[in-house]
Amino acid sequence: MKTQLHYYLGYLRQDVSASIVVFLVALPLCLGIALASGAPLFSGIISGIVGGAIVSWLSRSQLSVSGPAAGLTVIVFTAIETLGDFNLFLLSLSIAGILQFCLGVFRAGSIAAFFPASVIKGMLAAIGMILIIKQIPHATGYDASFIGDESYMHESARSSFFELFESLRGVSQGATLISIVSLMILVIWESHWIKRNAWLRLIPGPLLAVAWGIGFNEWAQSHAPGWSLNMRHLVSLPELGSIRNFAHQLQLPDFTAFGNPQIYSIALTLAVVASLETLLSVEAVDKLDPHKRVTPTNHELRAQGLGNFICGMLGGLPITAVIVRSAANVNAGGQTRVSSFLHGALLLVSVVFYAPYLNRIPLACLAAVLLQTGYKLARPMLFFEFYRKGISQFLPFTITVFAILFTDLLEGIAIGMACGIFFVLWSDFHSAMTLTQHGSHYLLRLHKDVSFLNKALLRKHLGAIADESILVIDGSRALFVDQDILETIADFLTAARDRDIAVELQGFATDSPLLLMSTEPSRFALATGH
Repeated sequence: MKTQLHYYLGYLRQDVSASIVVFLVALPLCLGIALASGAPLFSGIISGIVGGAIVSWLSRSQLSVSGPAAGLTVIVFTAIETLGDFNLFLLSLSIAGILQFCLGVFRAGSIAAFFPASVIKGMLAAIGMILIIKQIPHATGYDASFIGDESYMHESARSSFFELFESLRGVSQGATLISIVSLMILVIWESHWIKRNAWLRLIPGPLLAVAWGIGFNEWAQSHAPGWSLNMRHLVSLPELGSIRNFAHQLQLPDFTAFGNPQIYSIALTLAVVASLETLLSVEAVDKLDPHKRVTPTNHELRAQGLGNFICGMLGGLPITAVIVRSAANVNAGGQTRVSSFLHGALLLVSVVFYAPYLNRIPLACLAAVLLQTGYKLARPMLFFEFYRKGISQFLPFTITVFAILFTDLLEGIAIGMACGIFFVLWSDFHSAMTLTQHGSHYLLRLHKDVSFLNKALLRKHLGAIADESILVIDGSRALFVDQDILETIADFLTAARDRDIAVELQGFATDSPLLLMSTEPSRFALATGH
């Protein structure tokens, strides 16, 4: 315990700084996701608090940040409409949490290891591009809605591009100035000169950008009204003022609806989709982690399941590990789970006591923070790096990026996975066996596992053997040879007699059907290496 305490205290300065950034990013997103889900606005705040203050310690991921997920908004919106009552939905969410916990107990988290690195990094790059597309309207003051700010649902794809281009025609000069200066502050704060100064490093760049935005807007309201922002371009938090008022916002599930079958179908959908999003996110965050720590995925599913059960019991929305907030955490210098915990604590304290002050923050400042995060995730050099790695890495990466952009997260990942699997099979297809020739002598060598997928390649190689030649088929390196492959070789042995081809088999088991296929031992030298 003492060692762990020293570990967390050693990174406390970086984690406190990062928690402020994550808090500023999470605050409007929690409200916006609740708005997009058709749920009470406060339910998003509850989920943000649970994801930060509770799940951060249940989880073993040091850098992932949990909270309400934009990718679940359509499911939540449809579920609330189907059930007709938010309290019925909370019962589904509580059951979903139990199901998700069971998925972790039965080790379903192991599927995360099967996502190729090219697909995971493609997902990160796509999310970075989505952040840029989604935040430009906020940065120019065109649109103040939060809907889809960290998702890219199919039904909002066209509207997102429309808003992007419309934002260039409906520019608010005040919001644009705030976002440009905020971006300049963030870029300057990344410079070596700032990083060398111990005192300046103590000040988070995003906090300085927010201070600039608040100060400019307050000045503009008094001295240049044309440059000031109206209320819809500012953060909007419910003003509670006390813990008692906060407690009154909590809601319980409707426990009388256990007999409703729709409750369980919705719970199963929530558990599966939330688990997939969590596994994708933690896998991606592990790629971003400068310490390259590995999150135990089965434990993560159990932690998220408990988190969703608590959210259902308190009146919150479904939570997952969220890549946007996690990436912001990494980019802000977060090192341990303390940053995620503190961001949850800040959400709780701010919504109870400091909502009037936070409601002065311009969305343009927060847009600048997310624009910088998006650029880091989708920097142009990333495409060149994958191009240099070869087509087997570049194509799955690129296809994943554009598939997510033009569909949604899960569908795009599925397309990217299909592309990645194709290249794995293609590589296996060509590396499973090799044929070399020296005059009239041929060597056909089987490598590793040879399955039915390699039958066409085997036939191609065997078809290239000239008449009146000598062929050695070496299976000593093959760990597994499929029955279809054995039958194909056996068929060739029969045909080889008519073409006067002498065949020598090496490394095949003594009970192999191949040995039984030879009816003219004098023409075949049979060597058994196993």
